[in-house]
Amino acid sequence: MILLPLLPQRRQVHNSKQPKTRTSDVLVFSFIRSTAEKSSILFSMTTDDLKKVLAGVMKGEIADDAATLTKMSRDTSLFMRMPELVAYPKDAEDVSAIVKEISRARSAGATVSLAGRSAGTDMTGGPLTTGVVISFTKHMNRVLEVGDDYAVTEPGVFYRDFEKETLKKNLLLPSYPASREIAAMGGIVANNSGGERTLKYGQTERYVEELDVVLSDGSQTTFKALTPAELEEKKKLETLEGDIYRTMDALVTDNAALIEMHRPKVSKNSAGYALWRIRDQKTNTFNLAKLICGSQGTLALWTKAKLALVTPKERRAMLVVFLYDLDILPEIVRRVLLENPESFESYDDHTFTLAVKFIPQMLSQMGFIKAARLGVDFIPEAAMVATGGVPKMILMAEFAEDTIEEADQKAQKAKAALAGLRVQAKVEKDEKESEKYWIVRRESFALLRKNVHGLYAAPFIDDFVVPPTSYPEFLPKLNALLDEYKSHFIYTIAGHIGNGNFHIIPLMDLSKEENRQVILDLAPKVYELVIREGGTTTGEHNDGIIRTPYLPMLFGAEMVALFEQTKKAFDPLNIFNPGKKVGGTFADIKRDIIKTVS
Repeated sequence: MILLPLLPQRRQVHNSKQPKTRTSDVLVFSFIRSTAEKSSILFSMTTDDLKKVLAGVMKGEIADDAATLTKMSRDTSLFMRMPELVAYPKDAEDVSAIVKEISRARSAGATVSLAGRSAGTDMTGGPLTTGVVISFTKHMNRVLEVGDDYAVTEPGVFYRDFEKETLKKNLLLPSYPASREIAAMGGIVANNSGGERTLKYGQTERYVEELDVVLSDGSQTTFKALTPAELEEKKKLETLEGDIYRTMDALVTDNAALIEMHRPKVSKNSAGYALWRIRDQKTNTFNLAKLICGSQGTLALWTKAKLALVTPKERRAMLVVFLYDLDILPEIVRRVLLENPESFESYDDHTFTLAVKFIPQMLSQMGFIKAARLGVDFIPEAAMVATGGVPKMILMAEFAEDTIEEADQKAQKAKAALAGLRVQAKVEKDEKESEKYWIVRRESFALLRKNVHGLYAAPFIDDFVVPPTSYPEFLPKLNALLDEYKSHFIYTIAGHIGNGNFHIIPLMDLSKEENRQVILDLAPKVYELVIREGGTTTGEHNDGIIRTPYLPMLFGAEMVALFEQTKKAFDPLNIFNPGKKVGGTFADIKRDIIKTVS
């Protein structure tokens, strides 16, 4: 039940894109006034009442059955939060109507909030809420346009479908995540994703040009690059949008030195609010779409995105390095990077062994012919496991060029650069031969989550970034720290070795209190090491429930205060995804960790 104290009706601000007042607008406040005659203190609105109000203002559906709520209470993180309702908007007008009603309820004192959700593959608890889930994949799942160098998409489009459309014009969004087959565009933008090609092409924020958004009062606008003159016009608006532009312009101007001082210096980051990206010094433009990218749905809900695309190189050759001595890893990375690979990925011996063990499960979703071919291809790897000759780490450097001869030449040059080091290396210039390595790298987390029974894949130190130059000092300290807790978990390490982005996924028995406590004990020790080396707590997975409490540790109190001011400017009633980016606590982590594995 939602309790609403009687307050004066809040004036709603409108801009040219906000939908006109609907019949429900009048009904809600008529209900308030009629109830006031019976009680001068408060009235109550049940979940059923909220469901009826929302159903009355949108074309899409509302669900509150147990199966749907349970499904929406989980993502791929450690956490569970049971929502009240799930809304399936058909378009931006529906999203606007939902937000408008929640805003009114919140204005009247209710605690109801909302969170956007697309594929639900987030590893941080980002889309989890006890309020209303706005789920985009059912209806808002169209690629609206593919131009000569851009695409326009809705948030509910799965990346695999988005890529099918862009490749028809030989174009690609190169920041796709490793979970490319199951991730959706909503989370890719909201988390500022950056996968295997980020080494060369950068994260999603580089490709976000424009975002149509719904603001926290239900109004709609488009965030895009503005000239100084256009910015001044926006600041004149007597709306929430105008308030946002006035506040954010002053904030980034008055605190420019502080923001630059605390801007992460590594090549990947999705921690905090990216205040350093709003103003582009090269073009002298001001673009709040760059801030919304990576904000995890806490500032606005995006409903349409214009994304720049690249023309991918057609042919690839891969240098595969089997590493048995981790001490020489920094030197290997340094030498290979000199040859400018498009991607440089890695996974460890734990991942390798588990992948070989679960080859049938990995291949089960493929066609028979492809599965049979790949099954044969994995025979040498199976022999390695059987004979105990598993390398400590497998490195994959892929070189992309217009011809296979050019790609092969680069890969061979990188292999030659490793002469004198204690490694085994080979070049795969047939992409069918290298496919098995990509399958293991991309599917490692899913393999663990689905197939290791009794233990749960627990991402809590899963995405930190350190400068590659720090490897000689950092990696021994990290391994020693993990060894201190080895009685509580086993773990795998995969990631983007070329830019220092490591994914450590412990496997734990979360039914034991002492293991759940390790999550709170170990993470700050790992992050202390990361921050000391000039790194960041998350490169692409974002903050969510699991890392928001560590933002003061990473950025300091002054920057966190700027984050709080940013949140207040966009979302003064704290409607959007509260407790993420701003206001999250260690108590949230402890309370919402799942206790059993289903």
